[in-house]
Amino acid sequence: MWGIQRTRYADCNGSEASEETEIAVNIGGVKQLLYGDVLNRYPETRLAELVNCSLGSSEELSSLCDDYDPDTGEFYFDRDPDAFKCIIELYYYGEIHMKRGICPICFMKEMEFWKIEADFLDECCKSNLNEVEDELAEIAEKVKTILVDREGDPTAAGWQRFQMCLWRLMEKPESSFPARIIAIASFFFILVSSVVMCVGTIPDLQIEDSEGNLMEHPTLEVIETVCIGWFTVEYVLRLISSPNKVKFVLSFMNIIDFMAIMPFYVVLTLTSLGTAMMELANVQQAVQALRIMRIARIFKLARHSAGLQTLTSALKSSFKELGLLLMYMGVGVFLFSALGYTMEQNHPDTLFTSIPQSFWWAVITMTTVGYGDVYPKTTLGRCNAAVSFLCGVIAIALPIHPIINNFVIFYNKQQVLETAAKHEIELMALRSSDDNSKTASQSSGESMGGSGVWDKALRSSHSDAHIPLLKDPARSAGVQNPGMDTRLDGSAESTEHVIS
Repeated sequence: MWGIQRTRYADCNGSEASEETEIAVNIGGVKQLLYGDVLNRYPETRLAELVNCSLGSSEELSSLCDDYDPDTGEFYFDRDPDAFKCIIELYYYGEIHMKRGICPICFMKEMEFWKIEADFLDECCKSNLNEVEDELAEIAEKVKTILVDREGDPTAAGWQRFQMCLWRLMEKPESSFPARIIAIASFFFILVSSVVMCVGTIPDLQIEDSEGNLMEHPTLEVIETVCIGWFTVEYVLRLISSPNKVKFVLSFMNIIDFMAIMPFYVVLTLTSLGTAMMELANVQQAVQALRIMRIARIFKLARHSAGLQTLTSALKSSFKELGLLLMYMGVGVFLFSALGYTMEQNHPDTLFTSIPQSFWWAVITMTTVGYGDVYPKTTLGRCNAAVSFLCGVIAIALPIHPIINNFVIFYNKQQVLETAAKHEIELMALRSSDDNSKTASQSSGESMGGSGVWDKALRSSHSDAHIPLLKDPARSAGVQNPGMDTRLDGSAESTEHVIS
């Protein structure tokens, strides 16, 4: 046991006062005085080891602190003082709380340095840590995707390499200029096809067949055929180049793509079977239903619109609020339709013939639409209508704010993740050049001799400030870029080797 001996308390019998060890630490420029009995409550931590270590062993000291001043007896740690204020609470309260504004990942690195287990972290802080870890995992996945899109897999065979290039060409507009041109062309064909579908229903632009029935103009049919041909070629090429065929087929957006082109070929098949088949009433109804299914192609725009994709994801995350809205509306519709029928059934000219028929009036009243086809005629019925649309406004307005908030949060999160992924790619390139220069300087430094234990500890403490997101995203994705060494955790590994 070492340190400054300090009389702290004496027993009640007047015996000799007890003495205990206290140590002076400097955490990033902030000096604190700590007591040995408090630190020894957790003997496996770094501070407890520092209390119990021997001053004669320089190697042991170098593994526990960054520097030591023998004149003042002060131990220096190049760590975050704000994080240390939270960590020191463990010795007094038995648990740790992270303050706001501290990065959870950096804080976990601080706990790892002070040899404190993550189990001492409070539950509320653990949930925040899990959210940050999920975000880092998403950033890592985006970085991996960007590296694969840029470099590809050099170990792939000829067909696999062609398949990967075709997949980037059809699915990754940001990967190359031709891929961007194909995305723009696909967007153009979607708009043209949607406009043709709408214009083809105008009676002035339709022609009559031999039997006097209206049909689409031949020019519009030609444009429709060309658009369907593009959609078909695009879908087939994407299916061929897909790395996972089952996942591709079962994807929601790909199901919409298939539904957009399937009606054309079904109608073409039924037409080729002859007029006798087309004269059947059931077949004609099926053809009309299939033509209506062409509306699904407008959803193809979501593939090329980040805003629509964000809206879809926000609605998925707002199922609870949407369910709450539907529940409020359902209860209100049932309640006010029953009241309206009861109050209006004795009127001779009543429009409320039954409770199910009154559901329509309750829906258009609570949503403040009010078509006017059904309305109350009694005083009590009108009062019921006034209360119903007031309750409808409140029921609709309550869940709207959480839904909008989820959209804003999800959109901002996507923007932050994309920016962080691109920034991480830039940092990887910078660290690659720095590692090359450090390697050259270290080789020249080794020829001149070592720099000492304390210099090595100080260098390692500075390098530990880097928090790696990925160990090697390019290598994990099967990408090996000789011009970019992506060892993001090299500094952290060197630090752990020195301080452990």
